[in-house]
Parts: sequence; C-alpha cells; structure tokens
Amino acid sequence: TKNVFNGYINNTWKATLCVVGADGLPATSSAGNVLRPETTVKISIRLPPTLDIETAKVALKKLLTENVPYGAEITLENMVGMPGWNCPHTEQYLLDSIQKASNTFYKKEALSQGMGGTIPLMGTLSRLFPKSQFIITGVLGPGSNAHGPNEFLHIPFTKKLICCMAS
Repeated sequence: TKNVFNGYINNTWKATLCVVGADGLPATSSAGNVLRPETTVKISIRLPPTLDIETAKVALKKLLTENVPYGAEITLENMVGMPGWNCPHTEQYLLDSIQKASNTFYKKEALSQGMGGTIPLMGTLSRLFPKSQFIITGVLGPGSNAHGPNEFLHIPFTKKLICCMAS
C-alpha cells in the first residue's frame, strides 16, 4: 500500500499468511501449468493479538476444508497456535524513565512504535503478572538482518541501550 497508515495497520494488527516451506512444487524455471499429484505447504499465520487462537483454528479449518474445488483432498496437521500480545497502556512513570535514559545516553527523545509479530512469552508474562509494565526493545536498523543471515548489532548503539535499560 502507498497509504502509510494502512501499511502500519497491516504490519501491526491485520492477519498475515506466509508460506514458510513447500514440497511437490517444481522450480520456477521449469514450472508449468500442470496438475500435480500432491503438494504440501507449511504456512505461518500471524493473527491480531485479541483474536482467540481456538476460534481462529476452527475458522481456518472450515475455510480450507469445506467446498474444496475439483475434489481435492486437504489434510491439516500440526495446527499449533500461540496468542499474540496486546501491549497495555504504559504508565507515566515508565515513560518518564525511558525519556530520561534516552536523553542521557542517546542525547535524543525516545520514540516508540508498534510491531506486528507474536512473542508468546509476553502474553504468558502478562497473564502471570497483570500489573507489570513491560518494555520490548532491541537494536535494529538498516542492515540489521534481524532473525536472518549475518544478523548485525551496532555495538556502540547496543552499549547505549544497555545503559538505558540499567538506568
């Protein structure tokens, strides 16, 4: 999308589907318009954090297995789901502490953003400690390659983050 707001909502709140593996598909260089006897795909779906996982599983199973075209057989295996985390309102004392640390070590105001993705541990911690405040942070920037090959941390920036967290 070219609309910044829609892009932000798509990244932080809307469901997304990603094919993370496939068997039975030819390479794109030799692929053609033919029927194959079997294709297996492994998908990952990110759901909005307030959507109940079991409700989503039932809806997905219904969508994929009812009214299947051309008599195809669909088998679903290993439907595992973890709830997302909807960050609660951050208390003023914590916002003030973050700003003070950022100004001290980065000489800049702290900024925050929402980021789509599931960190199942956060939902668990929120349920176990409902009155706690959490800061989910990291050191990312251009070229960081988070969770990918050659993951990179800028050491001077990381040292400042460590000082902020300790202060």
